[in-house]
Formats: sequence, structure tokens, C-alpha cells
Amino acid sequence: MAPPLIQLKDIRLTFGGTPLLSGVELSVSPGERVCLIGRNGSGKSTLLKIAAGLVECDSGTRFVQPGATVRYLPQEPDFSGHATTLSYVEAGLGPGDDHYQARYLVEQLGLTGDEDPAHVSGGEARRAALARVLAPNPDILLLDEPTNHLDLTTIEWLENELDGRRCALVLISHDRRFLTNLSRATAWLDRGQIREIDRGFAGFEAWRDEVLAEEEREQHKLDRKIVNEEHWLRYGVSGRRKRNVKRLANLHALRQQRRDYRGTAGAANLAAAEADKSGKLVIEAKGASKAFGDRKIVDNFSIRIQRGDRIGIVGPNGAGKTTLVNLLTGGSEPDSGSIRLGVNLETATLDQHRESLDPRTTLADALTGGRGDHVMVGGKPRHVVGYMEDFLFSREQMRTPLEVLSGGERGRLMLARALAKPSNLLVLDEPTNDLDLETLDVLEDMLGDYEGTVILISHDRDFLDRVVTSVIVPEGNGKWQEYAGGYSDMLVQRGADLKREHAKAAEEKKDAKPAAAQPASSPKRKLSFNEKHALETLPKTIAKLQAEIAKQQKLLDDPALYAKDRKRFDAASTAMATAQAELTAAEDRWLELEVLREEIEGA
Repeated sequence: MAPPLIQLKDIRLTFGGTPLLSGVELSVSPGERVCLIGRNGSGKSTLLKIAAGLVECDSGTRFVQPGATVRYLPQEPDFSGHATTLSYVEAGLGPGDDHYQARYLVEQLGLTGDEDPAHVSGGEARRAALARVLAPNPDILLLDEPTNHLDLTTIEWLENELDGRRCALVLISHDRRFLTNLSRATAWLDRGQIREIDRGFAGFEAWRDEVLAEEEREQHKLDRKIVNEEHWLRYGVSGRRKRNVKRLANLHALRQQRRDYRGTAGAANLAAAEADKSGKLVIEAKGASKAFGDRKIVDNFSIRIQRGDRIGIVGPNGAGKTTLVNLLTGGSEPDSGSIRLGVNLETATLDQHRESLDPRTTLADALTGGRGDHVMVGGKPRHVVGYMEDFLFSREQMRTPLEVLSGGERGRLMLARALAKPSNLLVLDEPTNDLDLETLDVLEDMLGDYEGTVILISHDRDFLDRVVTSVIVPEGNGKWQEYAGGYSDMLVQRGADLKREHAKAAEEKKDAKPAAAQPASSPKRKLSFNEKHALETLPKTIAKLQAEIAKQQKLLDDPALYAKDRKRFDAASTAMATAQAELTAAEDRWLELEVLREEIEGA
């Protein structure tokens, strides 16, 4: 077995109170694909930072194979000191790394490279950070929530990119489909320790449930043993004193063992405050259209949404998902066509922009609106502490400012605020961001029990498959189409993924300039970074192929070669044919690019 690229031994870390990490062991060898699983707050991100050398542990050792390159993707990249996204990406390159690879990845991820890091969106920041860690082609990638803020097309592109690389991976993600497709081993961080299995995420949950069931049986046996020992001490016939003392000591040890046991964290208790039933018809759109300037966002869209429907809306960032939802829910008026809302509608909305909350606000004030210690849940007052505990917040966090909450905690807070309002129509914009897998399961169950109607914007393929009854997808030029079933069903019916819409959205984004900055004529076509690179490197490739052909031709010129060495003759013939085919393709590609360059320069 190859020596590990990274090895952590007996890692211990405490931030006051219960240890976060207590004797953690983790080893990653070349080519391994490990998913790191654990509840929010279990220490996954901290452990990944220790592996990356960014956080010091209290005790334990970290070993990195000499010469191995390690790249770490943080949840919140630091752009300080960089004027553009491209300069940020190139700063991650090492000596000898290819700068064209950085430019190529920036382009593939839908960026121009000229974006000001101070004004990028969450999705753009994540794509720039991904380009930075992928460009050096490292030996091991440590990725903390790489799919957060990415649209489906970018997630699928990233999945294919990582799958095609030979580097080792350690992944933290809440995206089940992403983990299932990429992981080959699982490290479960639970109550400060790691348990590992040589199976990817697909086999993890069944194994975890077996482990927890066995643990529960062992605790039950321990409780029974303690009861039996206590009964013997009270009512048993006295034996020799030494024997009694020893048995009493054993009982104390059993009690200590029971006190030291750290049970699993409880599940969130998510429940939506439901209003009276809406009418059977919830929303009806007929030929609805919406445009911003010359760009059509929604064009001639029609749909009937009935009570109990679960509608998923997917598509690339910038395709107009939020605009479509605003139209359907009456938040904005269509330019043409009509939107009719059903009777007795009560809407609760979960907005993806969690940063809209004042970071200095306390958790309790964010839930109560600063009005005392009670939350109005379904129109009835409830003490804020009890409501917080339903969403896995502790009593001690009541006065905690929002700025110190983790991403998962902020996600649970936004859910708590949205679900407190009585509703029969839930509009959820990216509800799964930052939530751990267990909370996702509870959210899924809650939506299954919800008697109202759900409109869900999400990039989580597995969650969509589990929750929605139909999916609405952009087809380009403002056209939207509804498909029955979940995301996987949509792909089967549609016969294609969303890549063409991703490319179109990226082009539209590049061309979207302020009106004053637009020239009178159409934008001038430019060679991409990849095309420029090919133009510069293809002549060298052509020269190498010509040399290879000459070398093999010289061998074949020997008339006695076939009789003397048939294997060598066959090998030379095959090599020559391959080189000739590659030469033809390279010359055609170079000629195509050269003609394109001349057309652009002459325009």
C-alpha cells in the first residue's frame, strides 16, 4: 500500500467545555476519495483546516508526504490584496504551474477573470476559489462544501472534473448525489472521534444506523447491569468484605462509564405553522411574460398549481428562477399575460439571502423581532428557548450574536423564522444550503407532512428527487418547461442536462454591460484563453508528430523488417497510423483557429 499523503494521529482540540476532537485519526493515500461526514458543529471544517495546516491542535501529529502539494477550499475565501478574480486564482499557482490552466478554469467556471472580488456574489466567489485550488493540479484536494452557492450545471461540471482527476480528495458536503458519485471511503466524525469504512457515501447511512442501533443496545445492557449491581448491594447476602469493596468499586466504574457516554445529538423538530386550507387552485399562469430591457426572462409561460403540489425550479444562476417565483406568487406583475392567485392564500418565504440579517442581532431577537422572550408560532406565543431547542440551538446561545453562528446554524435560524409564520404556501429559496444531512432528512419529512403547497428553488438533485412532484426548467430565451416527477425524471424525459443553458447564461452574463458602456454595434468576438493557448502550442505539437512519423517511416523503409521482426513492424505501422491521424486533426484545428483569428482581426 502506498504511503499516506496526509496522516493525522491522536488529534485533540478543545474550545472550552466538551472536547471538539478527542483522539482523531485520519489517513489519506494517493488517489483515495474520502467523504468526511458529521453533524453541524461536530468539527469537520476544523479538522480539514488542521489537515491543511491552518489550525493548530492542542496535541497530536500532522504528517504530509514531502513534496506533496495540498490545496484547501475554504467555505469563505479571502480575496484581500487581489484586484481581480484572475489574480486571486493565479496567486494559488506554484513554481512551474501553467498559467493558461488558471485562465482556462476561470473561463470554464463562467467567470471573465476581470471581476472585482469586492463585488462578487457568493456563487462567483465559490467558482473563483474552485479555480484557484484546481489550477495547480495538486496531489490532494481538501474541499469544504464545494457545491454551496453553485448552480446545478456548475455542480455537474465540477463532479465530472474531479472524477477525471487522479488526485486524492477529502470532501465535506451536504449534497448526497455529489458525495455518492465521488466518494470511495467514508470518515464519520461523531462525538469527537472518527470511524471509517471502505465504502463511499452510498453505503454510509445504512452502516451508521447499524452502529447507532448496536450502541443503543450496549447502553441498554449497561443500564441493566447497573440496576442489577445496585440491587445486589442493597439486598444481596453479604460476602467477604474485600469482595464487597471490589464489587462496589465496579459499580462506581459502571456509573462513571454511563456518565461519560456522549449520546448522539438529537434531531431537529421542524414543523411548519399551517394556516387554514387554501382553495384547490393555488396559482394559475396564462401566457405570462417578463423582460428586463431586451432580455426575456419569462416568455409566454403557463401553469396550473393546485393545493398539495410540490414544484421544484432549477436552472443556472442568472436564468431567472427568482423572477419566475416572484411572478407566480404575485411579487411582481407580468409584462403580458395573467397570473391568478387562489383564495385564502397565506405565504411563508425562506429567502436565500441570509446576510440580510444584522450580524450584531442576537439569536433570540432575530426570532422574536426584539419583542420580549416569546415567538409567535402559528399565531400563538411560545417561549423562545423552547422554540430554539426545536432547531438544535442550546439555551446558552440565546444571546449569541448572529455573526458567530456557523453556516448551518444560520440556515436553521432562517428556517425557524419562516416556519413560525402560519402558511398554506411555502416558498423556499435554497433551503438546503449549509444544513447537515440529518437536518435535511427532517426537513424532507416536514415537507412530506405539510398539507399546503410548496415552491422550491434548489440545486440539490437528491433533495429534489425526494421532495418535488414536478420540475420547471429553463429552455433558453425565456422559455420554461414543466416536467412531471423529480430531477432525475426530468433528465429522462428531456433527454439532456442543463449544459446548453449554462453556456447560454454565461454568454449572456459576459455580454450584459450597462447601457452606456455598450457600443452601437454588436460586441466583437474574441479568442478565448483556450483558443489562444491552442494557437500557440499546436505548431509545436505538429512538429513533434511530423518527427514521430519520420522516425517510424525510417524503420518501415527497411524492406527486411517484416521478415526479421514482425512485432516491431506491426508496432511501427500502428504508431505511424496514429501519428498521422493526430497530425491531420492538429493541422485542421490550427487552420480553423488561424482563419478565426484573421476574421476577428480584420473585423
